[in-house]
Amino acid sequence: MLAWGLLPLQSLAQGGLKFQGSEQPINQRTSYNVFGDRSVRFSGNFNIGFNLSLYPTTAFGYILRIKNKDSDRIYNLFYDGQGSNLIFRFNEEGKNSLIVARINREELLNLNWFKVDVLFDLKNDSIKLTIHNQTFSSESKDLPDTYHPVILFGKSDHIIDVPSFAIKDLAIGNQEKYFFTLHEGKGNTVYDRNGKAFGEVSNPEWLINDAYHWRHKASFKSKTVAGANYNAHKKEIYYFNKDSLFVYNVWSGSTSIKVFEEKCPVKLKLGTNFIDTKNNKLYSYEPYNDDYTGPTVASLDLSTYQWSVENSKQLVSPLHHHGAYFNPLTEQYTIFGGFGRMHYSKDFYTYDLNNQEWDTLGGFAGDFLSPRYFSSVGYSGKASSVYIFGGMGNESGEQTVGRQYYYDLYKIDLGTRHISKLWEIKWERDNMVPVRGMIIADDTTFYTLCYPEHFSESYLRLYRFSLKDGHYEILGDSIPIQSDKITTNANLYYDSALNSLYTIVQEFDDDISSDLKVYSLSFPPVTAHGLESYSKNKSNNSLIVIILSSVVAIGILYALYRKLKSQGNPVEADSSGMLTEDSNAEIAPGADTSTRKRPNSITLFGDFTVRNRKNRDITYMFSAQLKQILCLTLQYSTTEGGIASQRLSNILWPDKPADKVKNSRGVTINHLRKALSELDGIELIYDKGNFKIEHTEAFYCDYTRCMHIISSHDIEAHRDELVEIVSRGKFLQLFDHPLYDSFKEEMEKKLEPVLLLEMEKTFEAEQYQTAIAFAEALANIDPLNDTALTFQVRAMQRLKLNDEAKLRYRTFVIEYKKVMGTDYPHPYNELN
Repeated sequence: MLAWGLLPLQSLAQGGLKFQGSEQPINQRTSYNVFGDRSVRFSGNFNIGFNLSLYPTTAFGYILRIKNKDSDRIYNLFYDGQGSNLIFRFNEEGKNSLIVARINREELLNLNWFKVDVLFDLKNDSIKLTIHNQTFSSESKDLPDTYHPVILFGKSDHIIDVPSFAIKDLAIGNQEKYFFTLHEGKGNTVYDRNGKAFGEVSNPEWLINDAYHWRHKASFKSKTVAGANYNAHKKEIYYFNKDSLFVYNVWSGSTSIKVFEEKCPVKLKLGTNFIDTKNNKLYSYEPYNDDYTGPTVASLDLSTYQWSVENSKQLVSPLHHHGAYFNPLTEQYTIFGGFGRMHYSKDFYTYDLNNQEWDTLGGFAGDFLSPRYFSSVGYSGKASSVYIFGGMGNESGEQTVGRQYYYDLYKIDLGTRHISKLWEIKWERDNMVPVRGMIIADDTTFYTLCYPEHFSESYLRLYRFSLKDGHYEILGDSIPIQSDKITTNANLYYDSALNSLYTIVQEFDDDISSDLKVYSLSFPPVTAHGLESYSKNKSNNSLIVIILSSVVAIGILYALYRKLKSQGNPVEADSSGMLTEDSNAEIAPGADTSTRKRPNSITLFGDFTVRNRKNRDITYMFSAQLKQILCLTLQYSTTEGGIASQRLSNILWPDKPADKVKNSRGVTINHLRKALSELDGIELIYDKGNFKIEHTEAFYCDYTRCMHIISSHDIEAHRDELVEIVSRGKFLQLFDHPLYDSFKEEMEKKLEPVLLLEMEKTFEAEQYQTAIAFAEALANIDPLNDTALTFQVRAMQRLKLNDEAKLRYRTFVIEYKKVMGTDYPHPYNELN
């Protein structure tokens, strides 16, 4: 709930290339060949430098390999982040470690990006490795005077153990340098900074997309009133109720639960709170509670998790959706505005952490600031000022007068308490309100989230406003929010160390129980146009010449036609006359289709994804409740011919009165139908009291296709497609709500024996890569399936991937001990 202070505004968005590591199936791991088919040569020396970012998902594996076209000597950079220190080993592959760099874990993991350099001194037969600000060196005998490097990041050849990492600003060379910013937005071609196509990458994750698409990070649920906040100092999301505290670390992805020895002494009604990072405390406060005389402010020590009563004073009303800011210099927390008891507030109330008292601030002069709620408030320590944006209310403060939406900005000088109205803009879009949190970027702009709160199924959008005149841009895509209840709220936070924005969405069903969702976006964010600009293929002078020359263009189109035709791909012309591959073309047996994006499709394995008829990702249109209805209807359509409307209501709205359930069901079904209308070949129908999904061949769903394959009597004919489906990841992998448990169990119960049988068959047929893929899929269902482990290790050994087999075994053993509390009883040599 805190407003964050002054931030540096960066000029470039968070570009870079992220590598899918060993957390993914082998055929989905990232591989980057820097020079591709080009041949480069360096004499005397050459340097490989890049910025590196480490992710905790997979903390060991090979980052980089350096080959020489003129010899068999290969060097690699191996990373191991599992111990107390981070270890980087620079190896001569298959022989020995030349450099072992041990770096303090905290030193690097607190950095979003750090510099890595590898220097080959060919004249003096030495190699230097620099990690951040530490340099290590080693002799390497008989280095050639001239080097023809082949530089590979991530997966390559038999090297399949890849950590989760990202790189950007890659520079290679000596006096002659090659620069790659890695700011592409899509595709598999990598361009140098002049726009010239160079290398190739498979399974890329271009980080510029993380500056536009909000990523769902985690979800939590509380059956009692709860509050939430973000501690940038510790990188932790807090979600607490009277009994316990969820702690979610946004960097590591780890979650822990702290059960309080003594319950929170404040009777939670709204869950409002703030954090004092200096003293490592979380403060819970309730402005007003009817017929209540107990504590209204209490602090939680985030080291001991012990509560302390601070104050028992009540303010004038609950002050729903008030704005707030914390002044670390005075150690005072101030709230403004809010709604309660039929009134909108314009007052400022300050809580002093030192004397543990609430006080009403007065003595304001200058422009009139009308009573309001749903305002966004930001604190600027540099300007010693507070900014207040928007909201709704009226000049009298009386609810009965009616309310109006405000699109204005005020600045309050904390020294003089003078109020200045900076601007008011004419709003021609749907009426909307901002969230509490405002992020002030340098002296020119601020960021906040806004949404039309008067819609049940609403969407948050990120806005960047000019402090000077109110000019604004909409950044990033949308975040769904169910805004029926006044207690539902969202907030925006910024972490300068991680260069990330975080959004917390807390949705209440009945003003008591709530769901919390956490989203992240790279900072600075980009507009849809900005993302498209990154995504366009970069041009160069030679391409411009080609485009201007119609004769050469015709030759290129003809060559492209011949190439596609020779590959067996149907070719047609689009509306512009350009030749394109048919997106509905048949896939050749054995082809790698794991990254193929199909139009009119819904995928439930791995990430839930919906793509419309134009092959655009419209997953954002599906709120949590729409996903629930879609999955329930798919499940029951497949097994029972549909789900009865009463059964659907009992599952989704078990505690609502019948009249309200009917209305909620109707509204939600209409929203789902509207979202599905973006796709061809699928329809949600109501027939004889049942809701069911009907679809044609124009529509594709990996779940229904998987069910068809495993129930057929000829799985071998569809084996490649089955591998493609299960290799995407675990079925409904991010869906943790108990509602999905039976769906998951039913799917996995049918799938597991098929995977076991196909794994054995493909192993016996010496199709070892396919056997490994089936073993990985089995591990998604049962991480401790030692049959899958045995076949996977043996298949790797048959492929001479002995190091990879040992690492797979090591990973299994660690997980086994973590879950079972005892060592795995079978040593590695028993699996041969």
